[in-house]
Amino acid sequence: MTKPFPPPFPWRAAMGFGLGVLRLSPDDFWRMTPRELAAAVAAVRGPRAAPLARGDLDRLMRSFPDHATETVHGR
Repeated sequence: MTKPFPPPFPWRAAMGFGLGVLRLSPDDFWRMTPRELAAAVAAVRGPRAAPLARGDLDRLMRSFPDHATETVHGR
């Protein structure tokens, strides 16, 4: 089964953010363009961090390995 491209727009999350976080009226929310909504999201959330590069993840995994015999919170 193939995935649709592009992925469907996340309406539930967009409405939750616009109406709940930004506290826009429904009329103001529906008058926004997707680009305006994206700018508002970026302004509230701040700059997006770049994803962790594979080499950086490998170094972290070597520095902080998981141990199957380790106990959680010293128990």
